[in-house]
Amino acid sequence: MLNKYSVLFIGVLSVLFSSVSANDFNANTEILEFNGYLETRVGVRIMDDARQKDASIGEVRLQLETEQEFDEVTLNIVTDFVYDPVLDVYPPDLENGEGVIDLRQANIVMSPVDFMDIKLGRQLLTWGTGDLLFINDLFAKDWNSFLIGRDVEYLKAPTDAIKVSMFFNVLNVDIVYTPVFDSDRFIDGNRITFFDRMTNTFRGRDQPLSVDKPEDAFDDDELSLRLFRSFGANEVAFYYYHGFWKSPAGVNPLSGNGLFPALEVYGASIRGTVAGGIGYAEVGLYKSDDSAASNPLSRNSELRLLMGYERELALELTGSLQYYVENKQDYDDYANSLPDDSIVDDKNRQVITVRFTKLMLQQELNVSFFNFYSTTDKDGFARFVTSYKLSDDLKVESGFNYFYGKYQYTFYAQFEDSSNIYAAIRYAF
Repeated sequence: MLNKYSVLFIGVLSVLFSSVSANDFNANTEILEFNGYLETRVGVRIMDDARQKDASIGEVRLQLETEQEFDEVTLNIVTDFVYDPVLDVYPPDLENGEGVIDLRQANIVMSPVDFMDIKLGRQLLTWGTGDLLFINDLFAKDWNSFLIGRDVEYLKAPTDAIKVSMFFNVLNVDIVYTPVFDSDRFIDGNRITFFDRMTNTFRGRDQPLSVDKPEDAFDDDELSLRLFRSFGANEVAFYYYHGFWKSPAGVNPLSGNGLFPALEVYGASIRGTVAGGIGYAEVGLYKSDDSAASNPLSRNSELRLLMGYERELALELTGSLQYYVENKQDYDDYANSLPDDSIVDDKNRQVITVRFTKLMLQQELNVSFFNFYSTTDKDGFARFVTSYKLSDDLKVESGFNYFYGKYQYTFYAQFEDSSNIYAAIRYAF
């Protein structure tokens, strides 16, 4: 039985070998060059958490990357080989990014006509305007990596998709089709403890969350669309998404397993120069499953809004400020559907973020501080990262992730016991 990886792999090979002659293939693959890095990263929790190991991260990672150009197509492969005794799982699981192999990219790129680019296979995708806040970027994220101290590049999880980009004078179009739903690499308790509202208890690696994931090829698929155009230094974009909530947003009442309800999103964004800096705004209407409004086990529809501004504050010092809000639709139906003594969310969840980034020592030292704070939940997440280039090839990094809050069940505060410090050294080649 073919799974989604074999379907996509066969598709990649079919297009590749139909587009490249045997002579071209032999001529271009005599020398296969790899770039990449070798990294060691370790971290520990600064709070006691009986549901997790004391080590928050401890891994050795080798990344190999190659790009092979033929006459009509380009082949890209990026693969990570990981030794991770903290999770202690070694059989490869390409969907969840677990095991000794994490295939980050495996795709081909071609331009069949001048105004069109096609990328087919496993790829990293992103769009939208926010800084670590996402509205219309509904491509897979790896929230575990982000919270345990991996490099921020690992916040983006791979997507197995076909991306078609078309460029016209009036506007540009991006279409991304994912044959089988690609969920986030979500918080399930295996690495980070979280609060389960169904049981009003915390769950960790002793009781991880199980899920019922949509996984029927070409039935449980996703479609993402972006229309965008630049007007001078300003860019305007419109978005559409059809698929499922990317992290569990519902519960099966019989099994207690997490569910991924159907989801449609309509959005827009604008980004441009404002008062010597960069300003942006983004909006998205999340249309959840029709029954969600009166179903306490499924997430309601939401209207999400983001506004941000970034500028240079001093020499090699930049700062940014963002305001983000989630407006729960059909709020009265939601509140009335909850059982007695349930946790009741506010109609509007508001978050303010600030970032400061300073470059020093001829830009070899990078110091960054980022803080999320929810004025409604009274909780937050402070993230500090500093890195120093010892040479062109060698870089060291350290940082912390600190979660805090008034109530143990709110979005950031539930991770308080997973607060951690970490350090890394990376050799690039």
